[in-house]
Amino acid sequence: MSVFVCTRDERLVTLERDEGSWAATAALEGRGVQCVAASGERVLVGTRGHGLFVSDDAGKSWDQVELSEPDVFSVAIGAADGALYAGTEPSRLFVAGKGGAWTELEALQDIPSRSRWSFPPRPWTHHVRWIAPDPHHPERLLVGIELGGVMYTEDGGATFEDHRPGAKLDAHSLTWHPHAEGRAYQAAGDGAAWSRDGGQTWDSADAGRDLRYCWAVAVDREEPERWYVSAASGPSAAHSATSARGRLYRWSANEWHPLALPPDSMPYALAASGDELLAGLADGRILVSADRGETWDETARVGPITAMAVG
Repeated sequence: MSVFVCTRDERLVTLERDEGSWAATAALEGRGVQCVAASGERVLVGTRGHGLFVSDDAGKSWDQVELSEPDVFSVAIGAADGALYAGTEPSRLFVAGKGGAWTELEALQDIPSRSRWSFPPRPWTHHVRWIAPDPHHPERLLVGIELGGVMYTEDGGATFEDHRPGAKLDAHSLTWHPHAEGRAYQAAGDGAAWSRDGGQTWDSADAGRDLRYCWAVAVDREEPERWYVSAASGPSAAHSATSARGRLYRWSANEWHPLALPPDSMPYALAASGDELLAGLADGRILVSADRGETWDETARVGPITAMAVG
């Protein structure tokens, strides 16, 4: 397994596991690393100020892609067709088909609510916070705008539908279930929500969780009714680097249940791989659980974590 981690000191770190032990190496440094997506050997890294970096050898070498906006806040790789996506601040969305050139999906600019999008810490702007291609339908895509909601397309971005009914507005992270068609999940500043109809409509999922401000999301690969969110009391608690504090919750029996993750940090990034759940903490620890979050083992410490992906 390869795990790619973005840190607050602008590094991308690669973790490799071999017979139970983990080794960490710096894969990209000094580039304002912001976000990461991985699929096998292919890795995408978005940066602040330096555009996009693409690797086809698991981070050993990189090609830089200069988009028309240099601040890339979200990246994704389509499981259904291998398409590459990048979202920027201000909110623009770019795509490259397999082996093709990068082009902008300009229809995102035509969404009626766009004039109301605004990121509270910098209210004059906003960004594409998350991109979630449907693993079952390559033309279907969810796009989370911070702050503006969840946008939807089912024609590959030729047209977009505005914020989906029932979804949360302060979109932070989105994911699809890899096997259960039509199941999608959201963590947001105003709570959590999920969809059973391919992202068209959403239902709130807030029962049993004492912390409202949700940040990261992951889903059990075998059980679509079991999923995870990290949450904090608010943005200050969630984003205070090594002093951040929050909790991890698991959804089951129609409500959230807190997990026994160490309470002295914030679960800032989540990833599911096979039977394992990984949690990247804001203080730099990466923990792995083989029993759905009941117990945890520390794999490595890499520095304050901002994003994580499994290749």
